[in-house]
Amino acid sequence: MSQASFSHYKLSEPIVRALDSLGYEQPTDVQAEVIPVALEKKDLVVKSRTGSGKTAAFGIPICEMIDWEENSPQALVLTPTRELADQVKEDMTNIGRLKRIKAAALYGKQPFARQKLELHQKTHVVVGTPGRVFDHIQKGTLDIERLKFLVIDEADEMLNKGFIEQVGAIIHELPEERVTLLFSATLPKDVEGLCHRYMSNPVYIEMPESEEAAAQIDHWLILVREEGKPHLLRDLTVAENPDSCIIFCRTQEQVDQVYRQLNRMDYPCNKIHGGMEQDDRFSVMNDFRRGRFRYLVATDVAARGIDIENITHVINYDLPVEKESYVHRAGRTGRAGKTGTAISFVTPSEDRLLADIEGYIGFEIRRSEAPSRDNVNKRMADFESKLRAAPPLKKHKSDQLNQEILKLYFNGGKKKKLRAVDFVGTIAKIEGVSAADIGIITIQDNSTYVDILNGKGPLVLGAMKTTTIKGKQLKVHKALDK
Repeated sequence: MSQASFSHYKLSEPIVRALDSLGYEQPTDVQAEVIPVALEKKDLVVKSRTGSGKTAAFGIPICEMIDWEENSPQALVLTPTRELADQVKEDMTNIGRLKRIKAAALYGKQPFARQKLELHQKTHVVVGTPGRVFDHIQKGTLDIERLKFLVIDEADEMLNKGFIEQVGAIIHELPEERVTLLFSATLPKDVEGLCHRYMSNPVYIEMPESEEAAAQIDHWLILVREEGKPHLLRDLTVAENPDSCIIFCRTQEQVDQVYRQLNRMDYPCNKIHGGMEQDDRFSVMNDFRRGRFRYLVATDVAARGIDIENITHVINYDLPVEKESYVHRAGRTGRAGKTGTAISFVTPSEDRLLADIEGYIGFEIRRSEAPSRDNVNKRMADFESKLRAAPPLKKHKSDQLNQEILKLYFNGGKKKKLRAVDFVGTIAKIEGVSAADIGIITIQDNSTYVDILNGKGPLVLGAMKTTTIKGKQLKVHKALDK
């Protein structure tokens, strides 16, 4: 962690207040390096390990530099996965919440028409996967004329997924006068080529892997035959008794099989892989983030950029084929200064794969024995006790921020010719309320949602029940989760 505080930077009061409510006390090392350079609007190439706080490193300066008055998107963030796009959108929204910054997420397996309607609203930040973003640009539904900032997040994963050419095609459509920030855990040659082609004298920041960070994750492996993995997984989870664990498998079929095994043994568990519906994947990740179950069985779809606090163990049920994926899997634990454990099951035929991974990470993974029968028996009572206990639900980092925000629903929108200024003008006239207490306003055809900040929600709700907007008396109530 850096010794500076966020108030040390030239950040506006709404951004600093939001960071405080989100529990951001001191910048991480990468944030301390990136934020001041980004605020100077310089192109940046940042190589930093997963879990180092990269999203806030670009999210904070971008939210600071965005002009709220401008209705068209000013920042575009490209991510390799839908889950990461959704998470980055949420993080950007939280950081910019008190500045009323509106973010939208664009990715496949979601209705294009719904995204098109959202882009018709005032939108400051767009976060999305390359395919869907390019589709919106081609169809003219994403206005890029006033775009000032481009972020390429997890660039090495863009390369692994074959997105690099699509990223280049998107960049060709963007205004040349812009700030480009590229973030990656590794910098393969193709990613470096992207930097040379599309960036202007970028500042390179490479965060060294400190001994403290390296020591945060205890890596070890167990040699096992394929048919012995189910029994080993049972013994290992008893002996280790994790509070929160991701079990990575190579294929969707293997995920389904391991999930069925754990489910039969009454483990509090769920699964996620690319064959599931997107809404189901989001629901599973949200439940895991909240701590509603302890064991998540996953393909690599959950290995990139997903920030979930206090994952104590990662188990590689299958070694990843891509050596880079080992780093990103292990990086789900040992985050934000916490310690964690990464355990790999290695079969006799995987010597070459293991050697590639060890060569890539730069150290030999410690060999260990399977838990002994005595050890498993000794730990069984504690394991079964934890299995029966309801997992303690985790607080979301935005909970404190949201405590002082009430979202109101009004039953009128565009079809009644209502605009954001109409709501602001009316609400700001309520005694004890100012324009600074009004957050994000989303106007749809027949409804409007307004965030009321600073704990003023109940006051505004009561007053608006008898106050007209442009001569129209609208029904108003606390909005359902939306």
